[in-house]
Amino acid sequence: MIQRIEYVIFDNDGLLLDTEPFYTRAHGAVAARFGKVFDWTVKSRMIGLRAEDSARVVIEGLGLPLSVPEYLEARQGMLDELFPQTEPMPGAVRLSRHLHRHGIPMAVATSSDRRHFELKITRHREWFRIFSSVVTGDDPAVGRGKPAPDIFLLAARTVGADPGRCLVFEDSPAGVAAALAAGMYVVAVPDPHLDEAACDGAHQVLRSLEEVNLPAWGLPPFPEEA
Repeated sequence: MIQRIEYVIFDNDGLLLDTEPFYTRAHGAVAARFGKVFDWTVKSRMIGLRAEDSARVVIEGLGLPLSVPEYLEARQGMLDELFPQTEPMPGAVRLSRHLHRHGIPMAVATSSDRRHFELKITRHREWFRIFSSVVTGDDPAVGRGKPAPDIFLLAARTVGADPGRCLVFEDSPAGVAAALAAGMYVVAVPDPHLDEAACDGAHQVLRSLEEVNLPAWGLPPFPEEA
């Protein structure tokens, strides 16, 4: 399976940063106002989508009497309070810093908007400076959200990458589909509640970034594996 990987692109939410519990709390709080229960059957269809698209899934799935802007406004205050508390996912710092030390250009391609992204990295700005580029879902150059390939193709362009030489790490089915549509290789690290079959097509499925086998992708091994 060894490929000539020269660039790495990371999703952010649920992959680099552990933000998904915060989204779950916020969505659950809004749903509860209307006597509804936000559960995994709804959440599983939202992971990886842009804010507007995920809001539509919740509104339609739970039958909420809100427009998309109203829904986003209803969850805003809680997310603003929670996001600055965000911590890294297991293995994320170690992996990205290792690749950076070896001169592998890296980008972040997140469906989040720029404002929320900046809140999420409040405690981690030094770490995120190692990424050559960060593309957010509200970038005007991103025409369509995941599962369309637009955000990954834009991320590749920002680092001068050939899509066929990019390895994407993703946690969502929509992100996996987007990376494949962009002509990139993709390693899926799905939420443990998600059926692995939902990431069908991924070149590899891991339980955690701590399990990644870098030499399998032609990338430098961790020191203890060399």
